[in-house]
Amino acid sequence: MALLTPLVSVAISILYTPFLLLILCIIFLASIGKSLGVRRLYVNILLKLFEYGRQHIEVAKKLQRSDSSDEEELTVPDDKPPSAVVKENGTNGTKMTVIERQEILGPSPELNYRRVQNGHRAEEGTGQGETNLEFHFYHCMDLIKAGMESIIEDQVTSVFEAEELRSWNLLTRTNRQYEFLTWRLTIIWMMGFVVRYFFLLPLRILIFVIGVWWLIVSTACVGSLPDGPLKQRLNHTASILSFNFLSRCISMVITYHDGEENRPRSGICVANHTSPIDVLVLMCDNCYSLIGQRHDGFLGLLQRALARASPHIWFERSEVKDRHAVANRLKEHISVPDNPPILIFPEGTCINNTSVMQFKKGSFEVGGTIYPVAIKYDPRFGDAFWNSSRYGMLHYLLNMMSSWAIVCEVWYLPPMRRAPQETAVHFANRVKAAVARRGGLVDLMWDGQLKRMKAKKEWRELQQEEFSKRLKGE
Repeated sequence: MALLTPLVSVAISILYTPFLLLILCIIFLASIGKSLGVRRLYVNILLKLFEYGRQHIEVAKKLQRSDSSDEEELTVPDDKPPSAVVKENGTNGTKMTVIERQEILGPSPELNYRRVQNGHRAEEGTGQGETNLEFHFYHCMDLIKAGMESIIEDQVTSVFEAEELRSWNLLTRTNRQYEFLTWRLTIIWMMGFVVRYFFLLPLRILIFVIGVWWLIVSTACVGSLPDGPLKQRLNHTASILSFNFLSRCISMVITYHDGEENRPRSGICVANHTSPIDVLVLMCDNCYSLIGQRHDGFLGLLQRALARASPHIWFERSEVKDRHAVANRLKEHISVPDNPPILIFPEGTCINNTSVMQFKKGSFEVGGTIYPVAIKYDPRFGDAFWNSSRYGMLHYLLNMMSSWAIVCEVWYLPPMRRAPQETAVHFANRVKAAVARRGGLVDLMWDGQLKRMKAKKEWRELQQEEFSKRLKGE
């Protein structure tokens, strides 16, 4: 122990100056909104490392198969798991599904039911459908099939689990355990573990602490100024610089598309929701007003700090359930042209970045211009999805800071307005479809709150009503 103390003191004295210079360099680059490209180089190196690991995994698997059996090698493509069908949707998003299903059951009245007579689909408009209430077993076969498909794999539960990866990313928290497959992979995994937990994690925690205090101090200084154009410009600059610095604590690499043309300037900005860091992703490029429930503790501290410098909307728990109060506050905010655009996540809960679920109609009833934004994370470097029912906030932040990096792309879509005869529900669905299409995500009709509650009684009654129409041949 007496010999270890001098060695530790020497190591600290040697590393103190480079470490301090690194922190000052990060602060300076964040303050001017610039980057040296180190993070993108780091991400490219990781991609090559993942590819190297994938090749060794394939070789090891072939050797295992040849040792255990003399049968012919499987013909499953290398880039697709044999237990799943990869369903492509767009250029960037993938969704792993066990079965391919036709839409039979759904929460909306616009259902695609099939009329069946003697085991065949009846032709529309021929008058050959059932005209009485006589029941035949084949009437409910498609409903039974849809029910069995949902038991095997329903569309709701799958979007609240971590996205399945095509290749291993050298993290043991994924569903593939390859770290002891070969000695080369074991060495790479152990080196990665040391880098992530003994270098990146302490550095990121320090950056996070400095960034939070920087945000609190800067918003306090801006908040002390009188309202006016100067305060708005300073708040815009301080907000972007603070959140850009905070993004360094998870090695975030963000690519923005169509920003100059479609970046929100006022009104309401809506985006798909994967994680609490969605706010961080968007605030690195623009200044937004936020809306949400008032909290205590650490989140409450941040809310009060942000509210000093910019008009945000924080509700008490009793007000959140009052839709009229929320709508009135939104209308008041967007009626002031100088206010920043207000950022809303209409899904109301976090989805695993493979799909987009139902957009609540509240923010689409207010009026004004809607600025849609699509966010797509790359799961190879780290899973940004927050499963709030499984992990607390501290556990989630630890996972983020101990991941390799958070890489994502953001698309600013052209602004959209509600048509004269269009309902708020149809407008919300139109915006949701545009976000899903641009982000390469699966467009689902289901309510994200099914994560925490059972299906509504009205939905069950709707299925019964539609089934009775089929019996009548309507």
